[in-house]
Parts: sequence; structure tokens; C-alpha cells
Amino acid sequence: MSRTFEELVAEADSVSVDGWDFSWLDGRATEERPSWGYARAMGERMGRASAALDIQTGGGEVLAGVAELPRLTVATEAWPPNVAKATALLHPLGAAVVADPDEPPLPFADAAFDLVVSRHPVKAHWQEIARVLAPGGTYFSQEVGPASVFELVEYFLGPQPEARKGRDPQAARAAAVAAGLDVIDLRLESLRTEFFDIGAVIYFLRKVVWMVPGFTTEAYLPQLRALHEQIEAEGPFLAHTTRFLIEARKPR
Repeated sequence: MSRTFEELVAEADSVSVDGWDFSWLDGRATEERPSWGYARAMGERMGRASAALDIQTGGGEVLAGVAELPRLTVATEAWPPNVAKATALLHPLGAAVVADPDEPPLPFADAAFDLVVSRHPVKAHWQEIARVLAPGGTYFSQEVGPASVFELVEYFLGPQPEARKGRDPQAARAAAVAAGLDVIDLRLESLRTEFFDIGAVIYFLRKVVWMVPGFTTEAYLPQLRALHEQIEAEGPFLAHTTRFLIEARKPR
């Protein structure tokens, strides 16, 4: 028997959203994965590096999945609950976690790392990335692309024409080049994303806080109820996640 709107809301409102693990959504939402396989490709690069930095590591889950971490591995994170979670996860693996506000400068010396990685950075500070990379070093990142999941964002906020222009891969390329890096790979994909119940929507918006800033179930209760009824009548809510991969190298 399907659960009521009130039951779904209460459940999704009470679950922890710490870290960057989305396994709570298993069976409740699906997101097509990019073809390049970021975690695997990043792990391969880690295996060849001697000193690596993971910027905005979240709860450290992606970095912890690397089979062989470099001798020197450091991760940064801004949000205190994630700093604690990443520390507990990564310290036993030999990686240090540094609390950092995600604003320049990075708390490291020039040319400190031969590999810098970041999965879904809020903002890539290209001048700082270039500064901490050693000559010949590589930056490897998967970023959220333009207008990602905007079908859901605009359901709650209405049309967002200016915001749709943000997170442009070509702007990332230009910023990397301006910082003195050579862009050696840049790819963009649009990926089918479905939400099967209103609890999945609530959990997603509580976790990915910048999608609908200030989101609470109380503030958006009428829209949530209407969307619940739409999903019950018509099936999953369809959106499209966008991701881009960028790899840049510092000239020797």
C-alpha cells in the first residue's frame, strides 16, 4: 500500500543529510551516470601521483574509494559536519583533512601537488589550483553543468533564465587558460534523472541546498503536495542532470 503524503514528508524531513552519500535514494530516484566514470578515472590518476589534493571532498566518500592513495594525500572541506565525517573516514587511510572555507587562498605552498582533483566543486578557484600544482601537474574534475535538474528547480522557483547561463563548461575552459593551464579534455553530458516519490524530492533538496535556497517542507508545502499528487497520477518526475569533465595541465 502506498504511503500518504504526510508519511513521506515526515520520513524525508527527519533523515540525516550529512556527507555526500545518496544511497538513501536507492529505489526512490535514479540518475544516469556520465560515460567517463569519474571515480575510476580519478583513482587511476591517484595511482600515478606522489602528492594529491582533493578539493571540497564532502564526506570523503569518493576519495575513500581509491584503491591506492598517493604517499601524500590531503583533502579540504568547508562544512563542519562533513569535515568530521571525512576525517573519520580518511585518516585511517593515511589522508589528512583540512578545514578550509573554499575561498582563496588554498592553505598550501606553491607547486605542492602533482595532482589536484575535485568532484562537484561549488566554485573552482582556477588561479589557486594553478598555483598549488607543480609544473607538469594535472587538475581533474567533474563539475555540475548548466541548468542541472532545473526542471525541479523551476517547479519551485519559476523560470530562472539568468541562472540557466551559469556553470558553462566553456567559461571553465577560459578560466583555466587564463590561469595558465592547458585544457586537455572537456566533455559535457545531459543525464536522465527521475524522482519516484515526494520523499526523494525533499531529501534531494535538503541535501543539495543550493538548488532551492532556504528550502524547507513548511515553506513549500503547497507545491510539494501538488507535486506528490502529480507523481501519484502520472509517474516519476523527470529532470535532467548535467555534468562536465575537465582536465587541465600545468606546463612544465
